[in-house]
Amino acid sequence: MISKQQIEEKYTTVFGYAPTHVVRSPGRINIIGEHTDYNEGFVLPTAIDKAIYVGVGKRDDNIIRLYAEDFAAYFEIPLTEIQPVEQGWPNYVLGVVDQLQSRGANLKGFDMYIDGDVPLGAGLSSSAALECAVGFALNVLFDLEIERVDIAKIGQLAEHTYAGVKCGIMDQFASVMSKADHVVKLDCRDLSFSYKPLELDDYAILLLNTNVKHSLASSAYNDRRASCEEGVRLVQQQFPEVKSLRDVTLDMLETHVKPVDLDVYTKCRFVVEENERLNKACDALEQGDLETVGQQMFCAHEGLSAAYEVSCPELDFLVDYVKSFPEVIGARMMGGGFGGCTINLVKKSFQDLLVERLAPIYEKQFNLELTAIKVIPSNGTELL
Repeated sequence: MISKQQIEEKYTTVFGYAPTHVVRSPGRINIIGEHTDYNEGFVLPTAIDKAIYVGVGKRDDNIIRLYAEDFAAYFEIPLTEIQPVEQGWPNYVLGVVDQLQSRGANLKGFDMYIDGDVPLGAGLSSSAALECAVGFALNVLFDLEIERVDIAKIGQLAEHTYAGVKCGIMDQFASVMSKADHVVKLDCRDLSFSYKPLELDDYAILLLNTNVKHSLASSAYNDRRASCEEGVRLVQQQFPEVKSLRDVTLDMLETHVKPVDLDVYTKCRFVVEENERLNKACDALEQGDLETVGQQMFCAHEGLSAAYEVSCPELDFLVDYVKSFPEVIGARMMGGGFGGCTINLVKKSFQDLLVERLAPIYEKQFNLELTAIKVIPSNGTELL
Protein backbone atom coordinates (compact mmCIF):
# COMPACT_ATOMS: atom_id res chain seq x y z
CA MET A 1 0.00 0.00 0.00
CA ILE A 2 1.27 3.46 -0.92
CA SER A 3 0.94 6.20 1.70
CA LYS A 4 -0.37 9.71 1.29
CA GLN A 5 3.00 11.01 2.41
CA GLN A 6 4.81 9.09 -0.35
CA ILE A 7 2.54 10.60 -3.00
CA GLU A 8 2.96 14.10 -1.53
CA GLU A 9 6.75 13.78 -1.50
CA LYS A 10 6.96 12.44 -5.07
CA TYR A 11 4.51 15.06 -6.35
CA THR A 12 6.60 17.80 -4.72
CA THR A 13 9.79 16.41 -6.29
CA VAL A 14 8.21 16.43 -9.77
CA PHE A 15 6.23 19.69 -9.67
CA GLY A 16 8.03 21.76 -7.04
CA TYR A 17 5.11 22.27 -4.65
CA ALA A 18 2.84 20.09 -2.50
CA PRO A 19 -0.41 18.68 -3.95
CA THR A 20 -3.77 20.07 -2.81
CA HIS A 21 -5.35 16.61 -2.66
CA VAL A 22 -4.35 12.93 -2.78
CA VAL A 23 -6.94 10.41 -4.00
CA ARG A 24 -6.88 6.62 -3.83
CA SER A 25 -9.03 4.60 -6.28
CA PRO A 26 -8.90 0.80 -6.08
CA GLY A 27 -8.81 -2.06 -8.53
CA ARG A 28 -11.55 -4.66 -8.30
CA ILE A 29 -12.40 -8.34 -8.28
CA ASN A 30 -15.69 -9.99 -9.26
CA ILE A 31 -16.85 -12.82 -7.01
CA ILE A 32 -19.28 -14.26 -9.57
CA GLY A 33 -21.19 -13.08 -12.65
CA GLU A 34 -19.14 -13.14 -15.86
CA HIS A 35 -20.47 -12.15 -19.31
CA THR A 36 -23.75 -11.13 -17.66
CA ASP A 37 -23.08 -7.38 -17.87
CA TYR A 38 -23.74 -6.93 -21.60
CA ASN A 39 -26.87 -9.09 -21.21
CA GLU A 40 -28.42 -6.69 -18.64
CA GLY A 41 -27.75 -9.18 -15.87
CA PHE A 42 -26.08 -8.97 -12.45
CA VAL A 43 -22.46 -8.78 -11.32
CA LEU A 44 -20.97 -9.09 -7.83
CA PRO A 45 -17.73 -7.08 -7.61
CA THR A 46 -15.84 -5.41 -4.80
CA ALA A 47 -12.84 -3.11 -4.59
CA ILE A 48 -9.50 -4.42 -3.35
CA ASP A 49 -6.57 -3.10 -1.33
CA LYS A 50 -4.53 -2.48 -4.50
CA ALA A 51 -5.13 0.97 -5.96
CA ILE A 52 -4.15 3.86 -8.21
CA TYR A 53 -3.09 7.00 -6.35
CA VAL A 54 -3.09 10.53 -7.73
CA GLY A 55 -1.82 13.78 -6.29
CA VAL A 56 -3.34 16.89 -7.86
CA GLY A 57 -2.93 20.66 -7.65
CA LYS A 58 -4.29 23.71 -9.49
CA ARG A 59 -2.29 25.82 -11.91
CA ASP A 60 -2.87 29.47 -12.81
CA ASP A 61 -2.91 28.78 -16.56
CA ASN A 62 -4.69 26.26 -18.81
CA ILE A 63 -1.87 23.68 -19.02
CA ILE A 64 -2.27 20.07 -17.85
CA ARG A 65 0.96 18.45 -16.67
CA LEU A 66 0.99 14.72 -15.92
CA TYR A 67 3.64 12.40 -14.51
CA ALA A 68 3.18 8.59 -14.41
CA GLU A 69 5.54 6.82 -12.01
CA ASP A 70 5.00 3.39 -13.62
CA PHE A 71 6.35 4.65 -16.95
CA ALA A 72 8.65 7.34 -15.53
CA ALA A 73 6.94 9.47 -18.16
CA TYR A 74 5.94 13.14 -18.32
CA PHE A 75 3.18 14.60 -20.49
CA GLU A 76 1.93 18.14 -21.05
CA ILE A 77 -0.99 19.58 -23.06
CA PRO A 78 -3.15 22.74 -23.02
CA LEU A 79 -6.77 22.26 -21.95
CA THR A 80 -7.87 23.75 -25.26
CA GLU A 81 -6.09 21.01 -27.25
CA ILE A 82 -7.46 17.87 -25.54
CA GLN A 83 -7.59 14.90 -27.91
CA PRO A 84 -6.48 11.24 -27.89
CA VAL A 85 -2.69 10.88 -28.09
CA GLU A 86 -0.43 8.11 -29.34
CA GLN A 87 1.47 7.87 -26.06
CA GLY A 88 -1.27 5.67 -24.59
CA TRP A 89 -1.37 6.17 -20.82
CA PRO A 90 -2.35 9.91 -20.84
CA ASN A 91 -5.58 9.00 -22.66
CA TYR A 92 -7.11 7.65 -19.44
CA VAL A 93 -6.69 11.11 -17.92
CA LEU A 94 -7.51 13.13 -21.04
CA GLY A 95 -10.66 11.08 -21.70
CA VAL A 96 -11.99 12.03 -18.26
CA VAL A 97 -11.10 15.71 -18.83
CA ASP A 98 -12.91 15.58 -22.18
CA GLN A 99 -16.03 14.08 -20.55
CA LEU A 100 -16.01 16.75 -17.82
CA GLN A 101 -15.64 19.55 -20.34
CA SER A 102 -18.45 18.14 -22.49
CA ARG A 103 -20.65 18.30 -19.35
CA GLY A 104 -19.84 21.99 -19.02
CA ALA A 105 -17.37 21.68 -16.11
CA ASN A 106 -15.30 24.81 -15.59
CA LEU A 107 -11.78 23.35 -15.51
CA LYS A 108 -8.45 25.13 -15.32
CA GLY A 109 -4.92 23.85 -15.68
CA PHE A 110 -3.67 21.28 -13.16
CA ASP A 111 -0.69 19.11 -12.29
CA MET A 112 -1.21 15.42 -11.57
CA TYR A 113 1.17 12.75 -10.29
CA ILE A 114 0.07 9.11 -10.82
CA ASP A 115 1.31 5.99 -9.04
CA GLY A 116 -0.23 2.68 -8.02
CA ASP A 117 0.14 -0.90 -6.86
CA VAL A 118 -2.59 -2.59 -8.96
CA PRO A 119 -0.77 -5.40 -10.82
CA LEU A 120 -0.99 -4.52 -14.51
CA GLY A 121 -2.40 -7.09 -16.93
CA ALA A 122 -3.95 -9.25 -14.20
CA GLY A 123 -7.54 -8.27 -14.96
CA LEU A 124 -7.91 -6.10 -11.85
CA SER A 125 -9.03 -3.01 -13.79
CA SER A 126 -6.15 -0.63 -13.24
CA SER A 127 -7.44 1.53 -16.10
CA ALA A 128 -10.87 1.96 -14.48
CA ALA A 129 -9.16 2.75 -11.17
CA LEU A 130 -7.13 5.48 -12.88
CA GLU A 131 -10.18 6.98 -14.61
CA CYS A 132 -12.09 7.07 -11.33
CA ALA A 133 -9.13 8.51 -9.42
CA VAL A 134 -8.87 11.32 -12.01
CA GLY A 135 -12.62 12.01 -12.00
CA PHE A 136 -12.78 12.04 -8.19
CA ALA A 137 -9.67 14.24 -7.83
CA LEU A 138 -10.84 16.84 -10.38
CA ASN A 139 -14.32 16.81 -8.82
CA VAL A 140 -12.80 17.79 -5.48
CA LEU A 141 -10.16 20.16 -6.88
CA PHE A 142 -12.65 22.23 -8.90
CA ASP A 143 -15.73 21.82 -6.64
CA LEU A 144 -17.76 20.23 -9.45
CA GLU A 145 -20.28 18.49 -7.12
CA ILE A 146 -20.53 15.36 -9.28
CA GLU A 147 -22.22 12.30 -7.73
CA ARG A 148 -20.17 9.11 -7.27
CA VAL A 149 -22.27 7.13 -9.76
CA ASP A 150 -21.65 9.83 -12.37
CA ILE A 151 -17.89 9.61 -11.76
CA ALA A 152 -18.16 5.91 -12.68
CA LYS A 153 -20.15 6.73 -15.84
CA ILE A 154 -17.61 9.40 -16.83
CA GLY A 155 -14.80 6.86 -16.41
CA GLN A 156 -16.63 4.34 -18.60
CA LEU A 157 -17.22 6.89 -21.36
CA ALA A 158 -13.58 8.02 -21.16
CA GLU A 159 -12.52 4.42 -21.79
CA HIS A 160 -14.93 4.15 -24.74
CA THR A 161 -13.87 7.39 -26.41
CA TYR A 162 -10.17 7.83 -25.61
CA ALA A 163 -8.89 4.31 -24.87
CA GLY A 164 -11.12 2.71 -27.53
CA VAL A 165 -12.38 -0.07 -25.23
CA LYS A 166 -16.16 -0.60 -25.17
CA CYS A 167 -16.18 -1.78 -21.55
CA GLY A 168 -19.24 -2.30 -19.36
CA ILE A 169 -19.83 -0.20 -16.24
CA MET A 170 -18.83 -2.82 -13.62
CA ASP A 171 -15.15 -1.91 -13.24
CA GLN A 172 -15.66 1.82 -12.70
CA PHE A 173 -18.75 1.25 -10.56
CA ALA A 174 -16.89 -1.15 -8.25
CA SER A 175 -13.91 1.19 -7.99
CA VAL A 176 -16.03 4.16 -6.91
CA MET A 177 -18.94 2.58 -5.00
CA SER A 178 -17.47 -0.33 -3.00
CA LYS A 179 -17.25 -0.50 0.76
CA ALA A 180 -15.00 -2.69 2.90
CA ASP A 181 -16.21 -6.18 3.87
CA HIS A 182 -19.04 -6.07 1.32
CA VAL A 183 -19.68 -6.90 -2.31
CA VAL A 184 -21.87 -4.83 -4.61
CA LYS A 185 -24.78 -6.60 -6.28
CA LEU A 186 -25.08 -4.43 -9.37
CA ASP A 187 -27.99 -4.63 -11.79
CA CYS A 188 -26.45 -3.85 -15.19
CA ARG A 189 -29.86 -2.99 -16.62
CA ASP A 190 -30.59 0.10 -14.55
CA LEU A 191 -27.51 0.45 -12.27
CA SER A 192 -29.56 -0.16 -9.15
CA PHE A 193 -27.40 -1.85 -6.52
CA SER A 194 -27.26 -3.23 -3.01
CA TYR A 195 -24.46 -4.24 -0.65
CA LYS A 196 -24.10 -7.84 0.51
CA PRO A 197 -21.92 -8.73 3.52
CA LEU A 198 -18.66 -10.52 2.74
CA GLU A 199 -17.61 -12.04 6.07
CA LEU A 200 -14.52 -14.07 5.25
CA ASP A 201 -13.58 -15.00 8.85
CA ASP A 202 -10.92 -17.76 8.50
CA TYR A 203 -10.89 -17.48 4.71
CA ALA A 204 -9.13 -15.16 2.30
CA ILE A 205 -9.39 -14.23 -1.36
CA LEU A 206 -6.34 -15.38 -3.30
CA LEU A 207 -5.81 -14.60 -6.98
CA LEU A 208 -3.60 -16.88 -9.05
CA ASN A 209 -2.34 -15.15 -12.17
CA THR A 210 -1.72 -17.48 -15.12
CA ASN A 211 0.53 -14.82 -16.68
CA VAL A 212 -0.96 -15.74 -20.02
CA LYS A 213 -3.00 -13.63 -22.41
CA HIS A 214 -4.32 -15.48 -25.43
CA SER A 215 -5.05 -13.45 -28.56
CA LEU A 216 -8.49 -15.08 -28.90
CA ALA A 217 -10.07 -12.79 -26.34
CA SER A 218 -11.42 -9.90 -28.43
CA SER A 219 -12.81 -11.93 -31.35
CA ALA A 220 -14.32 -14.52 -29.00
CA TYR A 221 -15.93 -11.75 -26.95
CA ASN A 222 -17.62 -10.39 -30.06
CA ASP A 223 -18.75 -13.90 -31.06
CA ARG A 224 -20.29 -14.50 -27.61
CA ARG A 225 -22.15 -11.20 -27.73
CA ALA A 226 -23.49 -12.09 -31.17
CA SER A 227 -24.69 -15.49 -29.90
CA CYS A 228 -26.51 -13.84 -27.01
CA GLU A 229 -28.17 -11.33 -29.34
CA GLU A 230 -29.22 -14.12 -31.71
CA GLY A 231 -30.77 -16.06 -28.82
CA VAL A 232 -32.75 -12.99 -27.79
CA ARG A 233 -33.88 -12.47 -31.40
CA LEU A 234 -35.17 -16.05 -31.65
CA VAL A 235 -37.09 -15.74 -28.37
CA GLN A 236 -38.52 -12.34 -29.36
CA GLN A 237 -40.34 -13.97 -32.30
CA GLN A 238 -42.72 -15.49 -29.74
CA PHE A 239 -42.16 -13.06 -26.84
CA PRO A 240 -41.76 -9.53 -28.27
CA GLU A 241 -41.61 -8.04 -24.76
CA VAL A 242 -38.21 -9.70 -24.18
CA LYS A 243 -35.42 -7.09 -24.28
CA SER A 244 -32.34 -9.13 -23.31
CA LEU A 245 -31.28 -12.48 -21.85
CA ARG A 246 -32.20 -11.01 -18.46
CA ASP A 247 -35.87 -11.54 -19.48
CA VAL A 248 -35.37 -15.05 -20.87
CA THR A 249 -36.15 -18.29 -19.00
CA LEU A 250 -34.57 -21.71 -19.51
CA ASP A 251 -37.93 -22.96 -20.84
CA MET A 252 -37.94 -20.24 -23.51
CA LEU A 253 -34.43 -21.26 -24.60
CA GLU A 254 -35.35 -24.94 -24.62
CA THR A 255 -38.41 -24.36 -26.81
CA HIS A 256 -37.40 -21.54 -29.15
CA VAL A 257 -33.59 -21.58 -29.42
CA LYS A 258 -32.35 -25.14 -28.90
CA PRO A 259 -34.15 -26.61 -31.97
CA VAL A 260 -32.76 -23.80 -34.18
CA ASP A 261 -29.14 -23.42 -33.03
CA LEU A 262 -27.61 -25.66 -30.38
CA ASP A 263 -24.48 -23.52 -29.93
CA VAL A 264 -26.48 -20.31 -29.45
CA TYR A 265 -28.70 -22.19 -26.99
CA THR A 266 -25.66 -23.36 -25.00
CA LYS A 267 -24.15 -19.88 -24.78
CA CYS A 268 -27.47 -18.27 -23.78
CA ARG A 269 -28.19 -20.97 -21.22
CA PHE A 270 -24.86 -20.20 -19.52
CA VAL A 271 -25.82 -16.53 -19.08
CA VAL A 272 -29.28 -17.34 -17.67
CA GLU A 273 -27.76 -19.87 -15.26
CA GLU A 274 -24.96 -17.51 -14.27
CA ASN A 275 -27.52 -14.96 -13.07
CA GLU A 276 -29.18 -17.74 -11.06
CA ARG A 277 -25.82 -18.71 -9.53
CA LEU A 278 -25.18 -15.10 -8.57
CA ASN A 279 -28.55 -14.82 -6.82
CA LYS A 280 -27.85 -18.05 -4.92
CA ALA A 281 -24.45 -16.67 -3.90
CA CYS A 282 -26.08 -13.45 -2.64
CA ASP A 283 -28.57 -15.42 -0.55
CA ALA A 284 -25.68 -17.45 0.87
CA LEU A 285 -23.71 -14.30 1.75
CA GLU A 286 -26.72 -12.97 3.66
CA GLN A 287 -26.63 -16.20 5.69
CA GLY A 288 -22.85 -16.10 6.17
CA ASP A 289 -22.62 -19.34 4.17
CA LEU A 290 -19.29 -19.13 2.34
CA GLU A 291 -19.33 -22.84 1.43
CA THR A 292 -22.33 -22.31 -0.86
CA VAL A 293 -20.71 -19.23 -2.41
CA GLY A 294 -17.67 -21.39 -3.16
CA GLN A 295 -19.81 -24.13 -4.73
CA GLN A 296 -21.42 -21.55 -7.03
CA MET A 297 -17.94 -20.37 -8.04
CA PHE A 298 -16.88 -23.89 -9.00
CA CYS A 299 -20.11 -24.30 -11.01
CA ALA A 300 -19.53 -20.95 -12.71
CA HIS A 301 -16.07 -22.04 -13.83
CA GLU A 302 -17.45 -25.25 -15.26
CA GLY A 303 -19.96 -23.21 -17.27
CA LEU A 304 -17.39 -20.68 -18.43
CA SER A 305 -15.09 -23.48 -19.59
CA ALA A 306 -17.44 -26.08 -21.08
CA ALA A 307 -20.51 -24.07 -22.16
CA TYR A 308 -19.35 -20.50 -22.80
CA GLU A 309 -15.90 -21.68 -23.92
CA VAL A 310 -13.88 -18.71 -22.70
CA SER A 311 -11.40 -20.54 -20.49
CA CYS A 312 -7.98 -21.96 -21.45
CA PRO A 313 -5.83 -24.92 -20.34
CA GLU A 314 -3.92 -22.82 -17.81
CA LEU A 315 -7.07 -21.56 -16.06
CA ASP A 316 -8.70 -25.01 -16.09
CA PHE A 317 -5.53 -26.57 -14.64
CA LEU A 318 -5.47 -24.13 -11.71
CA VAL A 319 -9.15 -24.61 -10.85
CA ASP A 320 -8.94 -28.41 -11.16
CA TYR A 321 -5.82 -28.55 -8.99
CA VAL A 322 -7.22 -26.57 -6.05
CA LYS A 323 -10.41 -28.70 -5.97
CA SER A 324 -8.40 -31.47 -4.29
CA PHE A 325 -7.81 -29.37 -1.16
CA PRO A 326 -10.58 -29.07 1.46
CA GLU A 327 -9.01 -25.74 2.48
CA VAL A 328 -10.13 -24.29 -0.90
CA ILE A 329 -13.92 -23.95 -0.92
CA GLY A 330 -14.36 -22.13 -4.23
CA ALA A 331 -12.45 -21.17 -7.38
CA ARG A 332 -13.12 -20.00 -10.92
CA MET A 333 -11.61 -18.02 -13.75
CA MET A 334 -12.24 -14.30 -13.37
CA GLY A 335 -12.76 -11.83 -16.19
CA GLY A 336 -13.38 -12.06 -19.92
CA GLY A 337 -11.38 -15.23 -20.38
CA PHE A 338 -8.44 -16.87 -22.18
CA GLY A 339 -5.98 -15.84 -19.47
CA GLY A 340 -5.72 -13.62 -16.43
CA CYS A 341 -6.44 -14.88 -12.93
CA THR A 342 -8.40 -17.46 -11.06
CA ILE A 343 -10.14 -16.22 -7.90
CA ASN A 344 -9.99 -18.61 -4.95
CA LEU A 345 -11.63 -18.79 -1.51
CA VAL A 346 -8.88 -20.29 0.63
CA LYS A 347 -8.24 -20.83 4.34
CA LYS A 348 -5.98 -17.96 5.40
CA SER A 349 -3.48 -20.32 6.98
CA PHE A 350 -3.24 -22.40 3.78
CA GLN A 351 -2.57 -19.66 1.20
CA ASP A 352 1.22 -19.78 1.24
CA LEU A 353 1.38 -23.57 1.34
CA LEU A 354 -1.02 -23.82 -1.61
CA VAL A 355 1.13 -21.51 -3.72
CA GLU A 356 4.29 -23.32 -2.62
CA ARG A 357 2.86 -26.62 -3.86
CA LEU A 358 1.17 -25.33 -6.98
CA ALA A 359 3.77 -22.94 -8.46
CA PRO A 360 6.43 -25.53 -9.44
CA ILE A 361 3.82 -27.90 -10.90
CA TYR A 362 2.25 -25.10 -12.92
CA GLU A 363 5.65 -23.92 -14.16
CA LYS A 364 6.63 -27.45 -15.21
CA GLN A 365 3.30 -27.96 -17.02
CA PHE A 366 3.14 -24.65 -18.91
CA ASN A 367 6.65 -23.17 -18.67
CA LEU A 368 5.08 -20.10 -17.06
CA GLU A 369 5.55 -18.44 -13.69
CA LEU A 370 2.52 -18.49 -11.37
CA THR A 371 1.96 -15.21 -9.53
CA ALA A 372 -0.10 -15.16 -6.35
CA ILE A 373 -1.93 -11.94 -5.43
CA LYS A 374 -3.50 -11.67 -1.97
CA VAL A 375 -6.37 -9.18 -1.93
CA ILE A 376 -8.60 -7.72 0.78
CA PRO A 377 -12.07 -6.26 -0.01
CA SER A 378 -11.82 -2.52 0.57
CA ASN A 379 -13.51 0.86 0.34
CA GLY A 380 -14.05 2.52 -3.04
CA THR A 381 -12.46 5.77 -4.24
CA GLU A 382 -11.57 8.12 -1.39
CA LEU A 383 -9.71 11.27 -0.45
CA LEU A 384 -6.66 10.53 1.70
